[in-house]
Amino acid sequence: VSSSSTVASSSSSSSTPSSSSSSTPSSSSSIKDSFTDTRDEQTYEYVTIGTQTWMAENLNYNASGSKCYDNSTANCTTYGRLYDWATATTACPAGWHLPSDAEWTKLTDYVGGSSTAGTKLKASSGWYNSGNGIDDYGFSGLPGGYGISDGSFNDVGGYGYWWSATENNASNAYYRYIIYYNENVYRGYSDKDNYLISVRCLRD
Repeated sequence: VSSSSTVASSSSSSSTPSSSSSSTPSSSSSIKDSFTDTRDEQTYEYVTIGTQTWMAENLNYNASGSKCYDNSTANCTTYGRLYDWATATTACPAGWHLPSDAEWTKLTDYVGGSSTAGTKLKASSGWYNSGNGIDDYGFSGLPGGYGISDGSFNDVGGYGYWWSATENNASNAYYRYIIYYNENVYRGYSDKDNYLISVRCLRD
C-alpha cells in the first residue's frame, strides 16, 4: 500500500527516534471507557493516552464506499471497515475526528518513540506468527490489512494501516502502519482514491 515509508518521526534529522525506558510515561493509568455512536448504535471503547483520547478499536461505521476485508462481515466485526481517504475524513462520529499526521506523531512520541511504539500499541493477540504486542496503553491495534479499488485485499493478520487527515500532495495522504515482525510504527503515504485502510478516531 505504501508509495513511500519511513519509521514515523517528529524529527527530520532521524528516522528512528528512541528514548530511554525511564523517560517513557507510565501506562498503568490507561483505563478504557466506552461510548455509543448514535448513527448506528455501535459501541466503541476508547482510552486516554497522554493528553489525547483515542478510540481503542477501529471504526466500523458503514459509510458509502467503505468495505469489509474480503467483503466479509466477520472481518468488519474484528477489524472495522476499510475506507478510502475522502470517506475517512468524514466518517468519525460527532465529537471525534480523523487524526492529523502531527497527532499520530504526538501519540508515538508519547509512548516512547516510533522505533518501539508498534509493540506498545499492538493488541496482545490477533497478530500473525506470534507478532503480538504488549498493548501497554490500551490502544489495541489490530492487523486489518488493506483493500484496493479493484476489489482485491491484502495483509490482514500481518499489517495494520491507519489513515491520517494530512495530505502529502494532491494525490496522496499520510498514514501510519504496524507490521507483525517488528516493533516500529511506520509513516507512509499512499493514493487517496485507490487504497482503503482502517480508521482510528481521535476525540476533539
